[in-house]
Amino acid sequence: MASNQRRDEFTWGHQALRAGFAVAADGTLRLVRLAHPDDDRPAAPHSALPLVELTALGHGSGWSGPRFTGTAFGARLAYRTHRTERRDGWEWLTVELHDHDTGLTAFIDLTSPTGVSVLRSRVRLRNEGRAPLVVQSVSSLLLGGLPAPDALDVHRARNDWLAECRWYAEPLRAAVADIHVDVHQHDSRAALALTGRGSWPTDGHLAMGALTERGGGRAWAWQVESPAGWRWDVGEHAHGSYLALNGPTDAEHQWRVRLAPGEEFATVYGALALGSGLDAALGALTSYRRAVRRPHPDHTALPVVFNDYMNTLMGDPTTAKLRPLIDAAADAGAEYFCIDSGWYDDDTRGWWDSVGAWQPSPRRFPDGGIQAVLDRIRERGMVPGLWLEPEVVGVRSPVAAELPDAAFFQRDGVRLAEQGRHQLDLRHPAARAHLDKTVDRIVGDWGVGYLKLDYNIVVDPGTQAPGDLAPGAGLLGHAHAYLDWLSGVLDRHPGLVVENCASGGMRMDGATLAVAQLQSTSDQQDPLRYPPIAAAAPTAAPPEQGAVWAYPQPGFDDELITTTLGGALLGRIHLSGHLDRMSDHQLALVRNAVAVYKSIRGDLARALPFWPLGLPGWTDEWLALGLKVPGDRTAYLSVWRRGGPAELRVPVRHLAGRTVRADVLHPSSAEAGRAVWDGQGLTVSVPRTPGALLIRLTQDG
Repeated sequence: MASNQRRDEFTWGHQALRAGFAVAADGTLRLVRLAHPDDDRPAAPHSALPLVELTALGHGSGWSGPRFTGTAFGARLAYRTHRTERRDGWEWLTVELHDHDTGLTAFIDLTSPTGVSVLRSRVRLRNEGRAPLVVQSVSSLLLGGLPAPDALDVHRARNDWLAECRWYAEPLRAAVADIHVDVHQHDSRAALALTGRGSWPTDGHLAMGALTERGGGRAWAWQVESPAGWRWDVGEHAHGSYLALNGPTDAEHQWRVRLAPGEEFATVYGALALGSGLDAALGALTSYRRAVRRPHPDHTALPVVFNDYMNTLMGDPTTAKLRPLIDAAADAGAEYFCIDSGWYDDDTRGWWDSVGAWQPSPRRFPDGGIQAVLDRIRERGMVPGLWLEPEVVGVRSPVAAELPDAAFFQRDGVRLAEQGRHQLDLRHPAARAHLDKTVDRIVGDWGVGYLKLDYNIVVDPGTQAPGDLAPGAGLLGHAHAYLDWLSGVLDRHPGLVVENCASGGMRMDGATLAVAQLQSTSDQQDPLRYPPIAAAAPTAAPPEQGAVWAYPQPGFDDELITTTLGGALLGRIHLSGHLDRMSDHQLALVRNAVAVYKSIRGDLARALPFWPLGLPGWTDEWLALGLKVPGDRTAYLSVWRRGGPAELRVPVRHLAGRTVRADVLHPSSAEAGRAVWDGQGLTVSVPRTPGALLIRLTQDG
C-alpha cells in the first residue's frame, strides 16, 4: 500500500532485502543499513552517507575531497518525504529531497524485485528554482557503512576485444592506503575508481564490479546500467568503506546538462546485489537481470543459431557458399541461420566505408537474389537472419549525402568521420526514419526473423548537437534513443530476435541487455582462448543470453571438435564452421552436441551460475562453470582442461553431503573423460588436452 508519511527513521524491503533509513542532524536522509533480513550484524549509522552526491557549476568542484566534507551539493539536499508501493512483483520506494537555496529537488527511485536481494536505484532531478543549474555529475547510487578497506577485496573485469570478461581481484587497501585516519581526523581521499570510455560502454572494463569480505563471507556485486559513459568508485569513510555508482560525468566523459527552471533529468540505473559470497551475489544479479529485461519468447525457447561468419565465410557470403552450409546446418540441428556481414557488398573496392543503404548484392546472389537464399533457409526448417550495423553510414555511401548533417554525430558544426564512417544520431527523426525503413524492409518484406546488430567504431567523447551542452550528454542522449528505437522495432515485430554485438562484447552493458535477446560475448577465433570467456560470460549476461561461438572445423581432431562444442553448451550455442566439408563421423559429433543442448536448455533459462574453481583466469589450465537449477536437485558443470594434471577434484559445495549421480552428457565417448562423485565433491578426469566435459549432477531421493 502506498504511503506518504514523514518519519525520521524507517525501513523498507522484502524477504530477501532490508534497507534502513534515518534522517541525520543536517537534515539529509541516509541509508544506514542494507542487508538480508537474517543478517543481524549491527548497522553503522556513523558511516552512512547522504543518498545523493552531485556537483554543479558554482556548487561543488568534483570528486576528490568535497564529497564528504559537507560542501558537496548532496549534503544540502534535505529530506522531505517518501512513498512506498508494490507493483508487478517489485517493491518501490521513492524518496524526495530538496535544496532550499537553488530550488533543486531530487527524487531517488529505489526498487527491488520481490524475493531477490538486489537494489536498483536512479535519481531524478527537477529544477524548481528560478535560475538555470548546470549539473556536472550525479550519482545513481551512493552507499556508505560497508566494512573497512582492510576487510575487503575488490573485483574488476577487464573487457578487451578478443579477451572479454577477465576478472581479477586485489585487496581494497592496496588502492586506498591507510593514512591513519584518527591522527589526521580526515578520511583518505584515495579511492579506486573505474570509468567507461567512448561509445563502446564496456571497452576496457565491464560496467560492473564486486566487493567480498574476508572472513565475513558477505559480497556485494553491482552494475552501472549505462549505454554510454559510467563510473564507479570505492573508498574509505568513517572507518568503513563506501560505494558510488555514476553514469557519465563532466570530469571523465565531458558530460554536463543544464536544467532550466521546470526541467528534469534522470540518471542511468545502478544495481547492487547482496550475497553470502561472490557466487551468490552474481546469482542474485542474474535473477535481477531476468526480472528487468524486456519479455520475449526467445528467453525460454533458446533456439540454436548457426552464423556463417566465425572461422567460416568471414564476411564473404555468396549463394554458392551458403547453400551447402544451410543444408549442413539444418542437418546438424540448427533452428536459425544468420547470414553475417558482406551480403550487401557489391563494391570491388570493399564495403567498409560504403555501407548504409543495406541492399543485397546482385553480384553475390545472382540467381533469385538474396530472397532465394532466405527461402532455402526456410525450406530447411530454419528462421533466416541477417547481420546489420545500423548506426553507421560509410563516407562513400549514397545515404551519407541523402541525410542532413544534423542526422549524424557532429562537433563544432562538423560531421564526424571515424574509420571512414559517419555515426547516425538516433535522436534525429531522419536518422530514425532511415533505420525504420531499413528494418521494416528486411523483417517485414523479406521475412527475416533474426538480426545481429553490430557496432564496430568508437566515437569518443560523443556528439554535440545544437541542444547538447557537452559531447558526453549528446552521446548518452543518442544511446538512449538507440535503445528506444530498438524497442520500437520489437514492438512492431514482436517475433524478431535481436543479437547485440559490438566487435564482440564491447557493448555488454545492462541497459542494452535489458532490450536485446542475445549478447555476443567475443570475436575470439582461437578455440583454446575462448574457454575463459565462455566460463566468465554469465557474470555479465544470463546464460540464455550469452552467445558463445562453437566453430568446429573438418581439420580439427575429435578432441578439438568436442571442446569447441562443449564450451558453448551452458551458454547460448552459436554454431559456425565448415560443417558442409565434414565427414559423417565429425558431423555426428556436432549433431550429438546440439541434441544435448536441446535436452537441457529448458533448465538453462532459469538456472543460476556458480564457479567451483573461482572465476576463471586467462591462462588457467583447468576452468569450470556451473549452473544450479532452482530446487537444488540438479546442477550442470562445464569443465575445461587446457593443460596440467589429467585429474582434478572440483568442489560443489551446495551439494556436499548429499547422494548425487554424476552423468557426463558431452562428449558421448567414454574415452573423453569421466566424473565421479565422492559425497563431498567431484573428481573429474580428462585424459587428453584440449578437453571439455559437460556433467549433469542429480541429487537422488
